[in-house]
Amino acid sequence: MIRVLHLADLHLGYEPPWSGIAKARRKERDGRLAKAVAWALQNDIDLVLIAGDLFETHRPPAELVDTVIRELNRLVAAGIGLVTVPGNHDEISYHDSVYRRERQRWPGILVENPNLEKAATIHCQGAPVHIYSLAYTSGLTRTHPPLSAFPRSDEAGFHIALLHGSLDWNRGDRSLPIDGKSLEQTGYDYVALGHIHQHVVRGKRPLIVYAGMIDGKHFDDPGVGGYTVVTLDAAGASVALEPVGDARPLLTLTVDAGLYDTYEELVQAVCSDLPREAAVRVVVTGTPVFSLSPERLARELEPLAYYVEVVDETQGLADELIQQLAVEPTVRGAFVRRMRARLVTASPDEEKLIRRALVRGLQALAGEEARR
Repeated sequence: MIRVLHLADLHLGYEPPWSGIAKARRKERDGRLAKAVAWALQNDIDLVLIAGDLFETHRPPAELVDTVIRELNRLVAAGIGLVTVPGNHDEISYHDSVYRRERQRWPGILVENPNLEKAATIHCQGAPVHIYSLAYTSGLTRTHPPLSAFPRSDEAGFHIALLHGSLDWNRGDRSLPIDGKSLEQTGYDYVALGHIHQHVVRGKRPLIVYAGMIDGKHFDDPGVGGYTVVTLDAAGASVALEPVGDARPLLTLTVDAGLYDTYEELVQAVCSDLPREAAVRVVVTGTPVFSLSPERLARELEPLAYYVEVVDETQGLADELIQQLAVEPTVRGAFVRRMRARLVTASPDEEKLIRRALVRGLQALAGEEARR
């Protein structure tokens, strides 16, 4: 039995646009490779496959590159097979690509051939594992039509394709479009894919798998929180997603402000659902009967989680509050009456804008009191 750790899309070096903690979050994500290496060393892994986008860019910082090479050398020193294929973020096409600059000292097997061929044979537990791969190279790799010719030798052993590309999804040359039906006819035992950040399993033989991103980049790309582990034996290939336990949760919490009578009740409700170890995007919807400042809400929630971002998708103030404000003999009342008059003749699209403008205007009139 052979155990394979299939990694992809670590995007080391990525820094989120999170004010105050961006560098800390980048450092946290960059530590994932060291954790994966330690996990492989402790869990009887025989072969590690890196299916592209190990780095966020093709020119990662020198310090990060040195750290990655040092960690990968730990695998090689322990007798664990290692194959790395470049992706589209860390593409080998560029003359100053990290893989061109570091090819002489890159641990294990570095895939550099621009067209699909057998890139390596690695012996694990006494059995040969044949790896078929390519490194997309602009101007050299053939992508029209999508990749459909998949070589496979008749040699004994296991046969694995290692690719960074788009299965049945053509997003341009650099996405390396792959014809799924042709791939299914290859007779490979396993196809290790990168590029799609979700964990996707398709077919039986070959077993076609996107490992997915372990630690997410942002709220719309939250990661899968696990290692993709492949077992190769006489029955073929099987796959499991092993939870890592320490990936930072990136959660989106949607709250309807129209369900609460006061701003304080809204804050209390959100606080009760806020996981302290998570980065959280709070999406506020509905039509509140109170004035809502996303900036103020974010500041109040910030101490309760690793990171908080508030998105205002409310539809403006409720009609009953507008009516109450409109009768005030104040500048605020005069402003609300004028905006209310505009609402009477507004189209549906204009109404949304006017209601949002009304909220912002009231916040501006309230000054620091509304923003604190």
